[in-house]
Amino acid sequence: MNIPSELKYTKDHEWIKIENNIATIGITDFAQGELGDIVYVDVDTLDDIVEEGEVFGSVEAVKTVSDLFMPLTGEVIEFNEELEDEPELVNSDPYNKGWMIKISISDDSQIANLLDAEGYQKLIQG
Repeated sequence: MNIPSELKYTKDHEWIKIENNIATIGITDFAQGELGDIVYVDVDTLDDIVEEGEVFGSVEAVKTVSDLFMPLTGEVIEFNEELEDEPELVNSDPYNKGWMIKISISDDSQIANLLDAEGYQKLIQG
């Protein structure tokens, strides 16, 4: 299973890459594997400020729909438009081409609440 060490993670299976107060967010390799074939990614929070823990969108797989939870409070500044035509990028390349949103972080003290790769590995191994 792919758990890049340079990323941060949530208990809700989102990954976060932080660069200069901008966070790129997607779902983990583990999450996409559990969901199965992803057919649609819905994000209707573009330009909204979304609080940590609130739903920022959803991901639809063949047999289920799952909410996406905001790992850090911030303004949603970009949506990966490639996912409109190719939602399967979340399955094939979850950490690169399959990213979902970028946010401008409002409260960087919340970063301390995120898991590192080792902590996330422990979480999914139960």
